[in-house]
Amino acid sequence: MTLAAEMAGNITRSGELIWIPGRTFVMGSDHHYPEEAPAHPVTVDGFWMMEAPVTNRQFMAFVEATGHVTVAEKVPDAKNYPGALPEMLRAGSLVFTPPKTIKGRDFWQWWSFTFRANWRRPLGGQSNLRGKLDHPVVHVAYTDAQAYARWAGYDLPTEAEFELAARGGSDDTEFAWGDELIPGGVLMANTWQGMFPTHSTKPKGTERTSAVKSFPANPYGLYDMIGNVWEWTTDYWSARHPEPAKSPCCVPVNPRGAGVETSFDPQQPAIRIPQRVLKGGSHLCAPNYCQRYRPAARHAETEDTSTSHVGFRCVKRM
Repeated sequence: MTLAAEMAGNITRSGELIWIPGRTFVMGSDHHYPEEAPAHPVTVDGFWMMEAPVTNRQFMAFVEATGHVTVAEKVPDAKNYPGALPEMLRAGSLVFTPPKTIKGRDFWQWWSFTFRANWRRPLGGQSNLRGKLDHPVVHVAYTDAQAYARWAGYDLPTEAEFELAARGGSDDTEFAWGDELIPGGVLMANTWQGMFPTHSTKPKGTERTSAVKSFPANPYGLYDMIGNVWEWTTDYWSARHPEPAKSPCCVPVNPRGAGVETSFDPQQPAIRIPQRVLKGGSHLCAPNYCQRYRPAARHAETEDTSTSHVGFRCVKRM
């Protein structure tokens, strides 16, 4: 019996938390995007993880209890953004806006910095959370996710913890559920359907986030570890994983990734805002553009950035 099959019948739960047993596994991939390489063994201690991303309902309870104001609801400090146009220094967030046509691969063609977009108003304007209380909260920057975790008595996962959990006990399959993205025609995660970014084949009104637990759980009993929303981790970004150890005795235990200096965006040297690792992919990942709906996939995001496709979940360590 495989570890994944064994775990499927032995899920340990405590409220909203699922126990993820510690083990040594192969992290990363040598067969996809360069930032996922090299594949290397790591050992992670057991920990508890929320079974699903934090929802709007849960985040609302946190805000009502603490009065927390998210980064997207605050006016940016001009000193942190040298060269920014004064008229753009307003509260808001990035919203995916599907274009009618595209030229090249510049992602700014389908992202708009939208004034007044925040977790309460995910599309800006007069949008609201009606019918979306059980969807993952979005438009949360790293510090917002961190604040929620501390309030709840939890923490955010490391990249290694998230990848271990997302793999669901398997090391040798493309996805946690096997080697096919849509096995037997069954959708296993909320990813883009159609031609990204101009044409979605999903029913109208379902093109963006979905309620948590709308798709099958992985063998550990975790939902939305792939797709729906990208999720914050505590690790600073680095362009590649560290080189693998040459001896089994030197397999890193509970690795925490690179230091802060590696995380700054070299294309924006004047802006010294660290980048963290996002994991899991989102509803915008598509076979024709972003094939990051895999446990090994990773993406960089600056700590102060919030978008309509990034959320988070929490862990609790022993």
